[in-house]
Amino acid sequence: MFTNKTLWILQVLMGVYFIGVGVLHFIVPEGLPGMMSWMYELDDNFHLIAGSAEILGGLGLILPGLTKIMPKLTIFAAKGLVLVMAGAVIWHLTRGEYSNAANNVVLAAIVAVIAYGRARRTPLVG
Repeated sequence: MFTNKTLWILQVLMGVYFIGVGVLHFIVPEGLPGMMSWMYELDDNFHLIAGSAEILGGLGLILPGLTKIMPKLTIFAAKGLVLVMAGAVIWHLTRGEYSNAANNVVLAAIVAVIAYGRARRTPLVG
């Protein structure tokens, strides 16, 4: 479960996902699917904060290990994304959007596995 290859696959998949969702916070296109319609109700400042956190977190999952520059930042990026997803869970639960909250719990669990795996099992080397 915590092999270097498995963690890299998770890091790249989650990194690309969070970068993509982060970009959506900045452009908020018309016609988003129903599960993402909540984006239309967010304040502009919240879009800025959440989008920046997701883009930086996504980049932090990939770039430090890829460049071998400060690879421990990957752990901090993963932990930060766990916090972002915890906030998203709370946001969706208060709105009664239980399936969205469940999705965020799964995403939080995946980035928590990355944080744990890179901190304790298969650390990246610089």
